[in-house]
Amino acid sequence: MATKTEKTKEQRIKSEKSRLKKIFKDLDENKKNLVTPLIEKAAFMSVELDDLQETIEQDGWTSEYKNGENQYGTKKSPEAETYIALSKNYAAVIKQLTDLVPAAKRKKSRLEALREE
Repeated sequence: MATKTEKTKEQRIKSEKSRLKKIFKDLDENKKNLVTPLIEKAAFMSVELDDLQETIEQDGWTSEYKNGENQYGTKKSPEAETYIALSKNYAAVIKQLTDLVPAAKRKKSRLEALREE
């Protein structure tokens, strides 16, 4: 159970959705309709990644296993595997979101600015 200072998972997802919606508030209605489900997915994945990261920091990237009587060892933890897969999906969703922002509103990277000189 969450304490007064600790937000629940639902509250954290909601605040992440709000943060992302502010970023994309100036899009036209058609793009907003495309962006809304992506924002919901990105917010969920962001919170899940934070939780998985916390677990990995506490328990480590590996876990021990034992198959039968004499076969045992270490392997990548299920949390680590989930974290890796989810982070790839999160990056893809964020890329989709940023691609929907008009080019004029995107900040240029330092590398882009140097290339144009």
